[in-house]
Amino acid sequence: MKTVDSYNFAGKRALIRVDFNVPLNERFEITDDTRIKATIPTIKKILKDGGSCILMSHLGRPKDGPTEKYSLKHLVNPLSVILGLEVKFADDCIGESAYEQASALQAGEVLLLENLRFYKEEEKGNVEFAEKLAKLGDVWVNDAFGTAHRAHASTAVCGQFFTDKICGYVMQAEIDNAQRILENAERPFTAIMGGAKISDKILIIEKLLDKVDNLIIGGGMTYTFTKAQGGEIGKSLLEADKQDLALELLAKAKEKGVNIIMPVDNVCADAFSNDANRMTVATGQIPEGWEGLDIGPDTIMLFSEILEKSKTILWNGPMGVFEFPNFAIGTNAIAEAVVKATEENGAFSLIGGGDSASAVNNAGYGDRVSYVSTGGGALLEYMEGKVLPGVAALED
Repeated sequence: MKTVDSYNFAGKRALIRVDFNVPLNERFEITDDTRIKATIPTIKKILKDGGSCILMSHLGRPKDGPTEKYSLKHLVNPLSVILGLEVKFADDCIGESAYEQASALQAGEVLLLENLRFYKEEEKGNVEFAEKLAKLGDVWVNDAFGTAHRAHASTAVCGQFFTDKICGYVMQAEIDNAQRILENAERPFTAIMGGAKISDKILIIEKLLDKVDNLIIGGGMTYTFTKAQGGEIGKSLLEADKQDLALELLAKAKEKGVNIIMPVDNVCADAFSNDANRMTVATGQIPEGWEGLDIGPDTIMLFSEILEKSKTILWNGPMGVFEFPNFAIGTNAIAEAVVKATEENGAFSLIGGGDSASAVNNAGYGDRVSYVSTGGGALLEYMEGKVLPGVAALED
């Protein structure tokens, strides 16, 4: 795989697939620019070499072609500020105006293309569409690990039209850090799996049972485990058809000598709202009409003690409904424990994208853990052992 450092971009127009799928508020302002900042080193290396950059990305999930809400034009000013230069914008990602602007680019200049997903062909992996995109540049750089698990036109198919296919810094760091976790984890190795559904995490949990010493389970999925073991969960989130699977996972963990740690208490609410009435109860004792929305103080202490003794930590998924400040206490406390393990115990900590990354960054801990992944689904699939089309496309 060719890397950014091994290639000289002088005089080249680099067509870079970046992941600028960032959250915007109602005023179209970016609320978390982690993904944009992550790609800056790749862009700057190309410009420093004397090349130019044509950036392509998707934003959101537009259903019917061009939509104001999902236009990448909203990113032009913030990107210009971060890069310290005036970023040009093409109001299409293919077509005459895009080609003219791309071919007129001078060394040191940056052009941002309009949202790729305004064309349905992007997600379909359409070869003709990929070829049209490829005509914009001389060399293809894939730095969008967050979409590497999709065989889309820009993330994978595009590669076949280039002799020079380059792995960007983000992509390289993501693969290197995932490999470190999978192949060279220092022990004790603790994985924290949170989030709403067992069905979303079943493959990664099964894979991790062969790797980890401790598996901490939090978030909405814990209530399915609790119910399967005969506990009362009120109106908490439940995957009723996954209860047998939950028991099977517990049995497999025991068989493999993995220590599974579940919540011992929950913070529950009488409505799905930040302002709901709250109470803390022992796990399996949530009354009728109430639902668990966070882990309780005893659980925080239990999980934190295990994390503080760990040497490798993988975290994917929040401990509760962290979007509500009153139910973000557990997630924030676990973030603090991961930071403490990293800084005081020398642990290697990988935060697995998506909600976990947002939680860690929002709490201001992004630079106090070892690595924050930009790809939630992509990281999980890579760790599950699946071939990622965006990675495979870079391999000669």
